[in-house]
Order: sequence, then C-alpha cells, then structure tokens
Amino acid sequence: MSGLNSVIGLGPVVLGIDGGGTNTRAVLAQGERVLARAHGGSIKRLRVGAEAAEANLRGLMRELYATTGVSTIDAASAGVASASMPGVCEWISEVFAELGVRRSEVVGDEVIALDGAFHGGAGILQIAGTGSNTIGRTATGERESAGGYSSTLGDEGSGYWIGLHAIRQALHAHDRGDACVILERVGAEWGTHSLEELVNVGNAVPGPDFSALAPLVATAAEEGDAVARWVLMQAATDIAAFILLVRRKLRERRGLTEEVPAAFTGSVLEKIPMVRARVTELLYEAAPRMPFLQDGVVAVEGALWRARKLAEAAE
Repeated sequence: MSGLNSVIGLGPVVLGIDGGGTNTRAVLAQGERVLARAHGGSIKRLRVGAEAAEANLRGLMRELYATTGVSTIDAASAGVASASMPGVCEWISEVFAELGVRRSEVVGDEVIALDGAFHGGAGILQIAGTGSNTIGRTATGERESAGGYSSTLGDEGSGYWIGLHAIRQALHAHDRGDACVILERVGAEWGTHSLEELVNVGNAVPGPDFSALAPLVATAAEEGDAVARWVLMQAATDIAAFILLVRRKLRERRGLTEEVPAAFTGSVLEKIPMVRARVTELLYEAAPRMPFLQDGVVAVEGALWRARKLAEAAE
C-alpha cells in the first residue's frame, strides 16, 4: 500500500485515466475522496506518435505524484482510444509498473465510458468527440456495437467528420456560387489567404485537426449558415441511426426485451446543442420509451470506478 494509505487509512489509492484522441484526463482518488485531477496531451500513439504518447503519460503521472505526495498507486484503469492495436496495452502497462502502479488494466475508451454511464449495468453509449463509436451492453455483459471505424473509414457524426464535411460541403457551395461563411472562417483559423492555400492545407500529410473546426461550424450554424446547419443535421441523423442500430442488435441478437437507457459522451453532443436536440428528437420518434440521458458521461469517472473494482479484487 502507499504511504498515504497507511497514514489516513482510507483504503487503496486508485487512478483512472481517459486517453482520448485529443487529450488525456486523469483522476487520483482514495476511497471516495479525489486527491488530484490532471489534464495533458493525448496518449494515443496513432495521433501523436509513440514518443510523444509516452512522454505525455509520464508527465501526467509525475504531476499527480508531485501534487499529492503519493508514492505508489494500488490500482489503475486506463481507457484508451485504439487500445486493441498491437503494443498499446503493453507499453502503458510497462509505464504504470515502472512508476509504482501495483495492479493495472488498459481497455478501450468506450469501456470506461460505458461504466461511467452505467456502472457495469445495461445501456447504450454514444461516443461523439474527436471520433465516434456506439456500444451497447446487456445486464449480463453481452455487447453490440456500430461505427468506430476511424476518421478515414467512418466516425460519422464526430468532431473530425463535422470539420471535414463542412469544408467539403462549403467547397460545393463555392462552386455553385451559394453564400457560405465556412471557407472564410476556416481560412482565418488556418492562416490561409486563398482558396488554393486552404485546399493545400486540407490535403497535407499529416493533415490538419479537422475536429478543431467543429466549434466554428456550430457557431456558423447558430448564425443561420445553411451549409453548417446541413452538416450538423446530418451528423445528428447518423448518430441517432447508430444508437437505434445498436438497440436493434441488442434486441435481435441478445434477446433484450426491456428498454435500456442511452447516454453520450464527447464534445459534439455535450457542446453542440443543435446536434443533441436533433438526436433526442429522432430517438423519441423511433423509440419513445427509450430514455436518452441529457447530461454527458464523464468517461474518466468510469475508469476510476473500474480501478476501484480492480483494487477490491486484489484485497
């Protein structure tokens, strides 16, 4: 046990980490008492590279140790985008072990988000942040999913999708001669001075962070831009379709008869009311008895819940 445990006797020190595509959040707790929270760069290797991902994780943990004076951690759960990729679980587990974590697990970010919403119970979770994914679970742990096939092959309704498709649709509007503010605002965001420069930036390898454009698109839609509104409505349509697909799969393949709640996490549904309202409307039209929770799930709290379970199992 850590030195802190023996001093105040509040039980094991546990760590929850939510490693998303854009940033990483961590919470260190003992019992129900939060000792520290930290926020840092992404630990997703596919996005930032192996060296930067490891540096970000080490920096985050050094900050937590320095803030609290804790010397060891009894259990840690890390939910990471692309956890199923070869080597991802191994390198994170190695860093944990080196930095004094006694017991750990690395799971997909959708797993911690599910547990943040339902604490091991049944439900459907829509992830819509930098990427998108939909996952449902029965009370006995059987799972079904839809989407989540990366920014290249899917991620419909995500922040990345919204940014990319807003530019695509804005270019079509430009060709038609229709009014649209998106290209002008993206140019200002990217520091480009002509359409040719903007297209070159958009086609660069590695490419720009299209997900960072989602707030810009949301603002344009609120101001009445027709292209921006179309993109957001399409994102909502895709998100609702994924939730309903997972609901159908749970019912047809897993024998689910009762309605289970649906919840969400990620900046698209949390920060773009127009998308959230349309998704809510579409779900009610198709499945009026299915609850759709209106407060976003804090995925890192699911990681913390899982870390507590890990610590309990070790006792």
